[in-house]
Amino acid sequence: QVQLVESGGGLVQTGGSLRLSCAASGRTFSRYYMAWLRQAPGKEREFVAAISKSGSSTYYADSVKGRFTISRDNAKNTVFLQMNSLKPDDPALYYCAADNLGYSFAPSAYDYWGQGTQVTVSS
Repeated sequence: QVQLVESGGGLVQTGGSLRLSCAASGRTFSRYYMAWLRQAPGKEREFVAAISKSGSSTYYADSVKGRFTISRDNAKNTVFLQMNSLKPDDPALYYCAADNLGYSFAPSAYDYWGQGTQVTVSS
């Protein structure tokens, strides 16, 4: 089992940047695919990005490709989401999630979730 705690959210202007972090408990962090998903008010939760266990492979939603970068530090049990060129469509509660089988675009595939960190973009 793994427990996840997100941080780094906040208010940023359109075109600005934020870096989200997700700290995981336990000694088995490297056994999990890690992902970021987000949910805006009135919308369904959606996939943003995922990273393989070793960090060698990454996956992105089309809406964030070229702007967001997911990375991980297995020595520190942490996964990151660098968000650049933030747009008015990006504000949401951003969640960190983990699964030991693989990554998926479907939120229901993930076994473990954090509480989320809020990202707000002002125009």
